[in-house]
Amino acid sequence: MGLKPYMGLRGNALLRAAVMLVVCPTFTCYGYNMSVAGGLLTLPAFNTQFPRMDTITTTGAQQAENSTIQGTVIALYTVGGIFGALSCVYLGDLLGRKKVIFWTNFITIIGAILMATSFDFVQFIIARLVLGLGIGGYVATVPVWQSEISPAHKRGSNVVTDGIFVGLGVTLALWIDLGFYFVKGSSVSWRFPLAFQVVLSAIAMIFITVMPESPRWLIKTGRIDEAREVLAALLELEPHCSTITDTIHEIQTTLAVCGNTSWTAMFTNGEQRLFHRAYLAATGQMFQQMCGVNLITYYATTIFEQYLGTDAVKSRILAAAMGLMQPFGGYLAYYTIDRLGRRPLMLWSAGAMSICMAVLAGTTSPPAKSSTAALVIAVIALYCFQFIFTVGYSGLTFLYAAEMAPLQVRAAVSAVSTATVWTFNFLLAEVTPIGFASISNNYYIIFAVINALIVPSVYFFFPETKGRSLEEIDEIFAQSKSIFDPPKVARRMQKTLRAHQPEAAGAQDSESGGENNEYVKESVKA
Repeated sequence: MGLKPYMGLRGNALLRAAVMLVVCPTFTCYGYNMSVAGGLLTLPAFNTQFPRMDTITTTGAQQAENSTIQGTVIALYTVGGIFGALSCVYLGDLLGRKKVIFWTNFITIIGAILMATSFDFVQFIIARLVLGLGIGGYVATVPVWQSEISPAHKRGSNVVTDGIFVGLGVTLALWIDLGFYFVKGSSVSWRFPLAFQVVLSAIAMIFITVMPESPRWLIKTGRIDEAREVLAALLELEPHCSTITDTIHEIQTTLAVCGNTSWTAMFTNGEQRLFHRAYLAATGQMFQQMCGVNLITYYATTIFEQYLGTDAVKSRILAAAMGLMQPFGGYLAYYTIDRLGRRPLMLWSAGAMSICMAVLAGTTSPPAKSSTAALVIAVIALYCFQFIFTVGYSGLTFLYAAEMAPLQVRAAVSAVSTATVWTFNFLLAEVTPIGFASISNNYYIIFAVINALIVPSVYFFFPETKGRSLEEIDEIFAQSKSIFDPPKVARRMQKTLRAHQPEAAGAQDSESGGENNEYVKESVKA
């Protein structure tokens, strides 16, 4: 069987193409949908079309009722995301990574078209659900596919780029919202921003068809010849060379040891502590949402316009510029994730986000709102929060969830942990309008406390995984007897590794059979 061309790309060039042509548009679209609807909620044309979500021209009981409806409709997108992610518990291994990514992008396109062409309130609600179904599916699958074709020593920096692309999507949505704000008296002002995302999903949908499938999934399903083609393209070797044959044998041996464990095994502990690991993966994803990022991301324009008192144009400019903080934070995470490790970024980011939320609570209190200095400080706190969040919790929690998941239940754990993101995303989108309407600036205090509590939670329960293969992560949990043990075991193993690093490095070089063979082994471990 001949080699698939993959657009004529091989080796690192193929991996870069996978990131830019599939990972980038999918996670940019994910970030885009975090912000695009929130920037449209204050448009006169949008509120004329959907008066039941109008919180700008209404007052009193009517405004309170509309706030509830608005929060529910915006949050329905996340309900679709929950079901889209959970579907991958079963479909992830049944269809394979590529087919799931293809069809979930197709569903996303359908949802976006329905939403952009809505004339009826019911159609808009259905469109939000369909859109979330598609995005939830590929957000659960793309990081798994990405990690399975990435070398282990670059796994952190490769997967954490997802946070950069989420930030790009958030920023893109806010700037497009700003531009179309000046399209007065026409529904184009909100229809085009909702339709634009079709371009992103179409790019991912087209190019995933010419990208390599996960070699592990191919071998697991008995498609050995196709796996040889993928490995040959990734390594720039001939399909039937001894290096690839040995690697396939290694994967088959690993799968034989793991066995065909059902996805339900993640709800049991056993020697591998599967439930413990699934719990940590889901908890990290919960932290990503409960830190409060989406009360800022979804409602950035509304916060600036309604709660900080800036005019409509300045609100959109400030919100769009604030979105630029996320790509910068993502780049910092890219260069530090494999140097400093996962725990330091999570710990310091949570502490800093707690401070930002406390500052927001103080500077937006009724006595301070009339002060220009307080307003400036509040804006700085919002900008800092967006930057810090991307460093410690945007792409990092997707990476950590993939690292926590053992091979035999990885698709299921990834699906459940991603569903956790959507569940708490729904909670935040649902209660935020009500929270601001009922307790105003005190709403920020809740998230200051939550972020402060995240710090000890990470310190006592989350082990460091920097630079470790999945086999080493397995060993951390194999040596752990309680929920408190993994961080201590990881530190002990790290000290032992440092003590024997020179000999380990020499042994690794002698056993690897060259750089290409080591690359394959690391890719398999990932």
